[in-house]
Order: sequence, then C-alpha cells, then structure tokens
Amino acid sequence: MKIMTDIKHFDGSRRALQPMTRVGDTRAAAGDFRRDMLTKPKARYYESFELVRVPYPAKFAYLNAFTMPTPFVHLCNRLFVIQFDSAEGLKTLLVSPSDWEHQRETPFFAQLDAKAGAFTGVMDSLIVRTTNTVLGVLANIGLKPEDVDYITYDHLHTQNVTRWLGSAERPGLLPNAKLLIMREEWESAKGLLPWHNQWYCPGGIADVPEDKVILLDESTYLGDGSVALIKTKGHTEGNHSIVAHTDGGLFVTSENGVSLDAYEPKLSRIPGLAAYAKQTGAEIIINGNTQEYAVDQYISMVAEKTIAGPSIHDRRFPNMAPSSEASGFWLCPGTTPTITVGDLKYGCLTNSADISALKTTAKTRQSTSSKQVTK
Repeated sequence: MKIMTDIKHFDGSRRALQPMTRVGDTRAAAGDFRRDMLTKPKARYYESFELVRVPYPAKFAYLNAFTMPTPFVHLCNRLFVIQFDSAEGLKTLLVSPSDWEHQRETPFFAQLDAKAGAFTGVMDSLIVRTTNTVLGVLANIGLKPEDVDYITYDHLHTQNVTRWLGSAERPGLLPNAKLLIMREEWESAKGLLPWHNQWYCPGGIADVPEDKVILLDESTYLGDGSVALIKTKGHTEGNHSIVAHTDGGLFVTSENGVSLDAYEPKLSRIPGLAAYAKQTGAEIIINGNTQEYAVDQYISMVAEKTIAGPSIHDRRFPNMAPSSEASGFWLCPGTTPTITVGDLKYGCLTNSADISALKTTAKTRQSTSSKQVTK
C-alpha cells in the first residue's frame, strides 16, 4: 500500500477536438472512477468545520445566470479534517486550511476594504462572520499542529501557505506538514497574469521550503485509496478536487461551483439559474471570477458531480461538499441555495494522544523486526 498511487481513469478523456465529446468522454471516465473508488476502504475520519463567512461577488458565483441586482453572495469557507490509513500508518490531511486572519491583503479584498473606507468596520460587523481558525479547530478536536501530515487546497486563490509551512525567515505553524498540489497550480502561481493576480495573497507561497511541497502530475490516490486528488482544471490552471470515501458516500470538494445549485441549476430556486439552464442547455454554472479555462471548468464540474453521485440530503443533487459554500444571508437577498450541505462528520478521530501511541507501537515493532533480522 503506497502513500500515493497515480489514477489513470482520466487519461485521454479530454483529447477530442469537440468540447461536447470531451464532456461525454470525461463523464464516462468519472463513472468508471466512481465505481472503482467505491470498492476502496473508507476514510478513518472525515469532518468539516466552518471557519469564516465573507462577501463574494454574485456575478462571479453564478456566472451569467443570476438575475437579481444583489451584489454579493455569502460564502462559507470550511476546513476539512481527514484521516486515512497508509503503508506508513495513519495520516492526517487538512483540506482548505484557510489562514483567513492574514488573507485580506489579497488585492481583490484589499480593494473592497479601500472602497468601504471608514465603513470597513461596519461592513465587517454586518457581513463578515468569523467562526473559528485552523489552529482553533485542531485544538477543539484534540489534535496538535505537529499531528498534521499533509495539507491541500483545490486551488491557491487567497491562500497564505507560508504561515503553515514556513519560510527562510520563520518556521511553519504545522511543522510536519507537506503541501499536496498539482504542479500546474504551483508553477502558475509564480507567474500570474495581472487579472489573475488579483485573487492571490501576496507572498502566499514565498520562500516555502522545497521539501515541504509535493508536486503532483497526475490524479492521485492517497494511502489506502480512501482519499483521492483528481485533476479538475478550470477554476484555475492547476485546480484539483478532493474525493473522500465515507459512510455518506463519495464527497467531492472544490470551488469550481459554490453550491449544489451550481451543479444542478435546472432544479434551482435561485433567481435566474433554472431559466438560464433551460435557455442555454447548460447542466452546470461555473464559479467564474478568473475564467482561466471556462471550457475545462465546465467539463470538470460534470466530472465532479458524476464522481460524487446522489447527495445524501437530496438525491436530485450531487454529493458535493464545496470548499466555499454559498449560504443564505439577509443582506444577500435571492442567494439562498435550494439545498445547503453544511458541516459533515463521518468516522472516528484518532486524537493526538492516540497518534503518539500508534507511533510508539510502530517504532517498537520496527525495532523488534530489525533485531530478529540481525539474529
């Protein structure tokens, strides 16, 4: 059982010249992958936690489809804590550990603050809701920062990775963690076009030690196969989706779409989405703040919902768990999703004390085995 194993289901699925042929080929590949992953073990533990709610332009959230003049949707950023088995023992993965306390320097949000001026504090008190921090969540559930083996993000918009992994000037707050990321995402973040640059935290990946970054070139199973990282180019050049096998089915996480309505707009009660789907024939609505690869994003969202299968909440919708989910809010009329995922929890956490005991047992067994070989 390797730590990481390449996934080949999607090889060649986007080579056709006609986009709709690519949609069909990728949908078929996603169906095959779903069937295979459902035969894999389930993750030991899977839980999501609300971190912060922030304003996000509605014109981006539901590109070209939302018809009300409401300027913002209320996005809920969540942290996902996942534990899985591997050849090296239990591993702890943090998905979307947003350092929201230090991300307001992202140019887009800095410009919002500048426009608000003296009213920034009023805006914050009305529309920004801070629920928890990454370190706060870890402490609450009984994990120490050193227990984290890996972190990953579906993409790097607004993220301050340096705080977790460290730099030449200071150590990271997650001393043993390594970043799992697609090579395209890592490299593109080093040389952004001007309008893409508006969505990346300045210095967010600056001087991160090379040995703290694991660059992936393929979709990848982690450990026993209960978790997978699937290349879903679209929202960004190196976007990937996190898939976890749980008692609630396969949950798929990314920010290609901001709600389940985005994946089944024909069923949506959000003004404009169902009409847009009917008028255009579109089966998804992309989250289009940068629109780097809109065709690929459409295909990726079709793949995501195919992998996810029916939602445990409403089988008409896919079993998605967006990393940033739109939520209803009185200052954002008309944006309340038809169905909200909310926080999720499956399996049992292995806490810090138990992780230490497992490591001690593993070292003892290894030492005993070495002595027996020597004899």
